[in-house]
Amino acid sequence: MLFNCLSDDLFKPLASPSRAFNAALLLHLHARIFGDTAEPLRKSELLAAIGDFAADYVGSEIADDEATPADPSERRSVVYRRLLEAGWLVERRERYVPVVEFDPEARILVEELARLDRGETRSYGGAVLDVLGSLESAIANPAERSEALVNAAKAARAFLSHLRSLAGSMRKSEERILREADHGAAFRLYFEEFVARHLVSDYRTLHTRLNPFRFRSGIVREAGRALRDPLTLRALAEAGLREGRAPHMEAAERSVRSDLAEILSIFEGLDRHLDAVAEIVARLERRIAAALRTLDHRDSDRIERTAAALRAVAACADDELPGLPDTQVSTFRPPIGEPHCYAPRLRRPPIDSEPLPEFELDPAIEAFIAAKDAFRLRVAVTPERVVDFIEGKLGHGRAIRGSQIGIADVDDFVVFQRLREIDVLFDGTLRGRYRLSRVEGRVSNGWLDCPDFLVERAPTMPR
Repeated sequence: MLFNCLSDDLFKPLASPSRAFNAALLLHLHARIFGDTAEPLRKSELLAAIGDFAADYVGSEIADDEATPADPSERRSVVYRRLLEAGWLVERRERYVPVVEFDPEARILVEELARLDRGETRSYGGAVLDVLGSLESAIANPAERSEALVNAAKAARAFLSHLRSLAGSMRKSEERILREADHGAAFRLYFEEFVARHLVSDYRTLHTRLNPFRFRSGIVREAGRALRDPLTLRALAEAGLREGRAPHMEAAERSVRSDLAEILSIFEGLDRHLDAVAEIVARLERRIAAALRTLDHRDSDRIERTAAALRAVAACADDELPGLPDTQVSTFRPPIGEPHCYAPRLRRPPIDSEPLPEFELDPAIEAFIAAKDAFRLRVAVTPERVVDFIEGKLGHGRAIRGSQIGIADVDDFVVFQRLREIDVLFDGTLRGRYRLSRVEGRVSNGWLDCPDFLVERAPTMPR
């Protein structure tokens, strides 16, 4: 594990009173000073960079740390020694010149800190399409792109982690809103923290017409089909073994099955996570609506005036109604009605699912496929087949002319018509075993009419 390789004092600079300065300095050194350089920096250059950063740093944390001196030259040395002793930096000498670089394990950690500092967000559509594209690539070409299956499983796990973090972040926002005693601050948190950050940017993405889950059925279908296909599983496992991702064939097959099963499990169980998110949204909306109703102070005088106006209208004759001023009451626009009533968010209805039917191939189609495979094997010319044919015709002889070779059937003809290319056939692998030369005359045996040729064993080959 990474933490078994890190220094015990690595997090001391990030837990000290000047932790904000130390964290900003580490990110600055990683991004600007070391950057893409392959060579370590001279110690003097690094000290100068630390001094420049400390001089330009805006913040009181570095001044509040009693262990950090005020003098700039002494301060940069103290900060440098602090990072060196904590294990973030490694100092060594090259030809009597002290050079410094990041500790290899610490560099991994600072890269993750930089990623968190940038605030990288996940795109639901990009994540789902990444899984689908990698999965389709691995299944379409398992012999050469088996690594895409590993990437698909990794992208599926990252997508599930982001979906879980969405629900957790929304619960955290909900707790902050409910703890707020001031209604104005609570509403501000609701709209700025909850609605703008989660409900609009992430949650609403899952309920649009072009939501990324429209590719979910394709992922489930491809992963399930691959799990049920032993040839695809075998090809992916052989490629994983060949590329060194497993020590033996059994482990490679287990890894392939595990990745496919994990992808299938994640995308088949997304409804539970979406229901949890929808429940948080509905609960918080109900509480905000209830708070809004309590803020609407009741005016008893206004209620009494409205009731008196309604009684007056009821007591008047029909011909007296047009003379009433419009400001008292309107019989055509009631003060409250069904459109003004609060309607709680309805729960999402469950999706009816039915098992996919199992298709059985017609025996005639299976026989046709087997016949095509047998035909391809019969017309394929391999080095072993050519050697067997020539040795059978040569016997104990050293050479034989093409006109002397008898052709009994189609199988003989398939090999015979390739003998004239034996010097270049199969990238010349048979060139060291046989020699081909042109001779006078023609071959005319009822199967082929061509110039005659001579096939002889190489001088080093035994009879």
